Amino acid sequence: MKTITDTINAVTWHMACYVDDIPEDGGGCAFIGGKQIAIYNFARRGEWYATDNQCPHRQQMALSRGMIGSHGEEPKVACPFHKKTFSLQTGQCLNDDEYRINTFPVMVKENRVYIGL
Repeated sequence: MKTITDTINAVTWHMACYVDDIPEDGGGCAFIGGKQIAIYNFARRGEWYATDNQCPHRQQMALSRGMIGSHGEEPKVACPFHKKTFSLQTGQCLNDDEYRINTFPVMVKENRVYIGL
C-alpha cells in the first residue's frame, strides 16, 4: 500500500544524456518534461547536479554555461552573465537572498545520466 510519504517522494527518472555529453567540471542542458534542465559534472568532487537552466535574476537560460566551484564545502554555480551564485545542493542564491532555483536529483548508471522530476 502506498503512503503519503511515498507519493510525495515519488520521482520519475528521465534519461537526459550520456556521461560523455557533459564536460568534466562543466555543464550542459537537456529539455526534460517541458523544462530546460542544467546538468553539471563536478568531476573534481566526483558529483553530479541538476538545476533549472533559467537564472531567475534576468530570466536568461544560461546556468548550464556558468562556472562551477565551491563556497566553503558547498558546491555552487555562477550565472555567466550577472554572477549570481547558486548552491547546487539547495538552489539558494548565495549572494542575494531574493533568488532561488530548483534542484533535481541525478542518477548516473551505465554511462547514462538520469534526472528525477
